[in-house]
Amino acid sequence: MGKAYVVGVGMTKFEKPETRDWQYWDMAEEAGTAALSDAGVPYARVEQAAVGYCFQASTAGQRAAYELGLTGVPVYNLNNNCATGSTALMVARQFVEGGTADCVLALGFEKMARGALGGGSGAGDFKTSPVARHYGIMAAAHGFETSPPTAQIFGNAAREHMERYGTTEVQLAAVGAKNHQHSVNNPNAQFQDVYTVDEILAAKTVHRPLTKLQCSPTSDGAAAAVVVSERFVDEHGLRDRAVEIAGQAMTTDTEESFASGSCIDAVGRPMSRAAARLAYERSGLGIEDVDVVELHDCFSINELLTYEALGMCEEGASGKLVQSGATTYGGRWVVNPSGGLISKGHPLGATGLAQAAELVWQLRGEAGARQVAGARVGLAHNIGLGGAAVVTLLRKA
Repeated sequence: MGKAYVVGVGMTKFEKPETRDWQYWDMAEEAGTAALSDAGVPYARVEQAAVGYCFQASTAGQRAAYELGLTGVPVYNLNNNCATGSTALMVARQFVEGGTADCVLALGFEKMARGALGGGSGAGDFKTSPVARHYGIMAAAHGFETSPPTAQIFGNAAREHMERYGTTEVQLAAVGAKNHQHSVNNPNAQFQDVYTVDEILAAKTVHRPLTKLQCSPTSDGAAAAVVVSERFVDEHGLRDRAVEIAGQAMTTDTEESFASGSCIDAVGRPMSRAAARLAYERSGLGIEDVDVVELHDCFSINELLTYEALGMCEEGASGKLVQSGATTYGGRWVVNPSGGLISKGHPLGATGLAQAAELVWQLRGEAGARQVAGARVGLAHNIGLGGAAVVTLLRKA
């Protein structure tokens, strides 16, 4: 099996919904054009396009890709909840590694509505929802309140973590403070404001213990990556642009996700742990080799759960890890230098590819004021409730 490399990335600025006059195909064109330009590759060289989104209509991928060119290439429409962007990257990698294509475009976008994200229940009937099993676990253990469903299930996971391990509200708020601080240096971030831990704790409660500044917002935006074979890299002199996808894995829910009756498991810690283990095996790398991490902090608690799933600390020790400074500049890893979902924004179909774009810039030394010194290996973690977890290890070629 051949190797796959990312040679070009691009993204739009992530925007608050309804604040910029654009359509999803406009944002896709902006991000796709940027990625192709970054690679120095014309769209005519693209042989396949893997396109991800959650809220647009069927074949929206074609409508978006047509803005880049009418070349007749196959366009695959993908929807994997919040893990959609990384799913597009994974499909592109598989096409390249399997020899189906030498040059594939992975593209993700989302045009969202204002307000809190629903629980995937459509008109509100959770019995027919794809995440009915997950919310059933939550309701059995915690009941069902009037706060937004996704905030409830993650907020209840936070309550469990606090009860089980002694994690504090201050430690949860420290995640938000760190990521808001990081976003100051990211011009593509939806928010670029600094907040203290006290300010984060004092913000409006969405679902106790989570306040608004610990929750990712709805966002509009797009991101893209050009994925190519080693032969393509060499034939086009792209070695200086190339970042290898050293290992990647996707997992879905298993019996462990539901057997315990715990929201911690239902929101994906077992999935993430399994995906990380597979990605480490496939790459020959471990968390000790990683310098910079972009992970799925849809809520502050999920960043803590992911520390544990990735092996950055023992189970239950993640609150102390973030409070120690180990996951920011000057620490052992820099986690979410982009600002993460909490501050950069979270247009579902674009998020996983925006993570990849940030890591490619970091590994090339092109991240400007947020550059992680000497970064050689990056890890992306993208998760979707319902469920999918994707872990990707990237290494400078």
